[in-house]
Amino acid sequence: MTSEITSRYTAAQSIARQAGALGLTYFNSFDTLTIESKSHQDFVSEADKNVEALIRTAIAAAFPKDAIVGEEEEATTGTSGFTWVIDPIDGTTNFIHGIPQWCVAIAIVQDAQTVVGVIHDPVHDECNHAQRGSGAFCNGKPIRVLQGRPLTNGSLGVGFSGRTRAGGAVITLIDLITKAGGVFWRNGSGALSLAYVAQGKLLGYVEEHMNAWDCLAGQLMIEEAGGRVEAQNADAMIRDGGRVIVATAELFDEIKRLADQSYRS
Repeated sequence: MTSEITSRYTAAQSIARQAGALGLTYFNSFDTLTIESKSHQDFVSEADKNVEALIRTAIAAAFPKDAIVGEEEEATTGTSGFTWVIDPIDGTTNFIHGIPQWCVAIAIVQDAQTVVGVIHDPVHDECNHAQRGSGAFCNGKPIRVLQGRPLTNGSLGVGFSGRTRAGGAVITLIDLITKAGGVFWRNGSGALSLAYVAQGKLLGYVEEHMNAWDCLAGQLMIEEAGGRVEAQNADAMIRDGGRVIVATAELFDEIKRLADQSYRS
């Protein structure tokens, strides 16, 4: 079974790079894109749809018995026990406005556990990747979360989307972070923010609700990079989504307390 995971791990990196290259061609002419609004502050462009189509076609050709769950198209079932969870362009609002903060995210789930994660940033040519039990890497070089840093010495990523209620919880969270001497940071791409935690650029990341295609790859990456992640069932995340709390080993408990206090409010 390890060889089956490894073959998919290798393929996921290649597919993410292919998808990123296609996405980049659209991004370089972002002002000509056809854009639709799915809901309040939730957009989809022709790039999202065509990049996802490329990813799905590549997966189906290489692993025809695998299931696929993506943001833009209906899920397809499989018989192999592996499910690919894909976001063709995470950070679409950035993408359609020419802001270079977006990525391709691919996770592979087996037995309710994420076993492969890839987050590719084509603009900066950073392909972050991890296989469970084998460490985390960026372009083949090992990456690690920050170590020995208090909340007052770094930035904490904070996410927010229109799926959550009017915003009181995130306002409370930001208030608590700043009162504790911390700095909050948001870039509009949850998946890329999670990769930044794994790379040691952010202390952690908190969001009240994320979809599986935005977070599963990054959560695995952070675990493999020495960080801590709030435990979740990957199948349940695919079905319902859920809150995401990740951080360095030293700060996880403190950040979780801030999140618990904010989201209960």
